Amino acid sequence: MTGHVLIAGGTGRLGTLVVPALSARGVEVRVMTRDPQRAAHLASDNVEIVRGDVRNPEDTARAAAGAGVVISAVQGFVGSGGVSPASVDRDGNINLIRAASTEGADVILMSVVGAAADSPMELFRMKHAAEAVLATSAVQATVVRSTSFLELWIDLLQQTAGRSNRPLIFGRGQNPINFVSVRDVAALVEQVVFDRTTRGQTFEICGPENLTLDELARMVSANRGGSRNPRHIPPAVLRAMAATVGRLRPELGRQARAALVMDRSDMIAVDQSVRARFRMLPFTSAGDLLT
Repeated sequence: MTGHVLIAGGTGRLGTLVVPALSARGVEVRVMTRDPQRAAHLASDNVEIVRGDVRNPEDTARAAAGAGVVISAVQGFVGSGGVSPASVDRDGNINLIRAASTEGADVILMSVVGAAADSPMELFRMKHAAEAVLATSAVQATVVRSTSFLELWIDLLQQTAGRSNRPLIFGRGQNPINFVSVRDVAALVEQVVFDRTTRGQTFEICGPENLTLDELARMVSANRGGSRNPRHIPPAVLRAMAATVGRLRPELGRQARAALVMDRSDMIAVDQSVRARFRMLPFTSAGDLLT
């Protein structure tokens, strides 16, 4: 590999695993972040931290200078101050793609299983828009699509369990959803960084289980020493939230609308080809993480 690896979104759940994995293999890694203090835990002899915002074309151009591979692990689902799926997952990724093209660098683009132009979920539409731009560019690229990160949802359920040990769920919580461990996704990203035969391909990675949020919440509750049923915010309340407070705080509106989609859409996935090709990938379950 020539040049360093630039990773945008390196301070998130995925980047925090990918950066040290690449560094341990002797790769020079540059982490672009809006807040360098959040990247302090990633610092090492061959990890450089640079301040930058993917929404700013000049920032992305400076960060990508000299790069051989650009990894996009950004997401704009949660955030304020202009952070949104449109500004980050679409426009920010387009800035990264253009910067990589200028440098002649490969791109590893993180996307989502179910990304589509007509998806009812804004994040999925914006991820698809970035994929579409990448497909029409001259950049050598690999797209990695994943299902929902298991660690994120376990953390959310643990945080909302409170003293009653009853996690809070947006919606009915009865729709099966596939969850994948970020460990598994990071292992795949590491593989495709070095395997240039993956360029021009899209890989979908999912976890071993399709669980309802109710089922996952009960597992979290049991792991905390209880057996309480979760609490729920009904769909009618979520719709009202999206139409009222969601207009003043767009991030809350996005969360309410996304919860309504997850409550009724087909979110089931079955892992097939990716683990047939990459046989050493971990296959982490919710039980594995909770234990």
